[in-house]
Amino acid sequence: MLLEYPREKGTMLVVEGEEERRAYNEPVSPTGQYFNSSVLSICILAVFESDIPIDDSPTMSTLENLFLPVNPRFSSIMVQDEHGVQQWKRVKVKLEDHVKLPTFPPGLESYDQFVQDYLSEIAVEKLPQSQPLWDLHIIKYPTSTAEGTMVFKLHHALGDGFSLMGALFSCLQRADDPSLPLTFPTSREKAMKKSLWGSIRWKVPRFLSMCANTVQDVGWSLWKSNLAEDDVTPLRSGAPAVEFRPITISCIEFALDDIRKIKDKVGGTVNDVISGVIFYGTQLYMQAVGQGQGRSAAQVTALVLLNTRIIASYQTVEEMTKTNAKSRWGNQFAFLHVSIPMCKNADKADPLYFIRKARKIIKAKRSSLAVYLTGRLLEMLRKLKGPEAAALYIHTTLRKTTMTISNLTGPIEQMIIAGHPVRSFHFMVVGVPQSLTISVISYAGKLKVAMGGERGFIDSELLILNLKKSFERIFEAAMGKRT
Repeated sequence: MLLEYPREKGTMLVVEGEEERRAYNEPVSPTGQYFNSSVLSICILAVFESDIPIDDSPTMSTLENLFLPVNPRFSSIMVQDEHGVQQWKRVKVKLEDHVKLPTFPPGLESYDQFVQDYLSEIAVEKLPQSQPLWDLHIIKYPTSTAEGTMVFKLHHALGDGFSLMGALFSCLQRADDPSLPLTFPTSREKAMKKSLWGSIRWKVPRFLSMCANTVQDVGWSLWKSNLAEDDVTPLRSGAPAVEFRPITISCIEFALDDIRKIKDKVGGTVNDVISGVIFYGTQLYMQAVGQGQGRSAAQVTALVLLNTRIIASYQTVEEMTKTNAKSRWGNQFAFLHVSIPMCKNADKADPLYFIRKARKIIKAKRSSLAVYLTGRLLEMLRKLKGPEAAALYIHTTLRKTTMTISNLTGPIEQMIIAGHPVRSFHFMVVGVPQSLTISVISYAGKLKVAMGGERGFIDSELLILNLKKSFERIFEAAMGKRT
């Protein structure tokens, strides 16, 4: 039997016999179907800033020999079988169709605005469905922060940030010694990744607390997704189809040692500290644009992305793709609704209040089964009404909240990508129906916060300024330098 599809540039779409059977050996996961549907098309931009001018000559060999072999999905497209089920189908990849080299006017000293505009442009463009769902953009122009920039655009249907960043890390080397593997910070919170049942089996009070938190969280999540939505504020325009509007990506870096100093003084975790910095910084921003006063009752909710894998550290791609892997490749995460603490006058508020509040909220959320129960509810919706209905539910949930916050762990050492030392890197989730998206990643002793703000609505420079002010005030208060 011969299956033939319309031929598209760069993709061989004809298979038969044994090739045909191999082409349909992996169904698309439910989450993959949600993120690549008629209502959602969510991607990840991974931005690598180079220490040296970019030489693109090894690009094709690097992609062919290192990137494509990482996972079959990088050489596959999504198709429907005869039963209407989405499948990953292997195709022949023409790398030239995936590599983009933009051209800017010559002779400028810095191309910051051109790069910013280019990132905004590719953020809203949809990846062609007729070829594997990724692109590489090589920007051979200097900016104030790099001599050149490489940007991978990866569709979220391929996997979550944990999977995709792990795949990219497997293609990179250590700058100090390429023969050694990259290493990542060990998390003191790994114990919290263990089964909840193991820790509560003999602790009735904690079990009862978990039950109460679960009922509260599930109820609030259903209420937020179906009935209520956040207020229109300086952080949320409420505009229709906001995911198709241009965005501005802006970044700020903090020293991990400084964050750990705050953590040691105040308690909690690094995540608690950076969450508090974001909470306080957004409050200062709202006040700075003239709408902070008297807005203590405003409803501002963040959707925090939580990795639901049992382990917290990256595994090799081979380990992640094993049938019995503890940390499977794909989308293994869930959303948590987190209400941002509000205050009438952020300038006069105790900066450490926001860290203490973040710690309390996150601790309660972790002592809850809401993540798993809402996941089961979404799966029931998919089975009853189909993946498009589940995708619409996710879209509505995102649209009714103010922002999304996600975080990942990066390497301790400096990396090299295709012979280019990586000065800095960050990632950004794009295609989300929100005015503001925030991502956090650690790298070589720094913690980088990237913000994708709706252009013309979010004042990105002012937002960065207020996050910097937030961190400085929190650091001073923690060190006892501020009353």
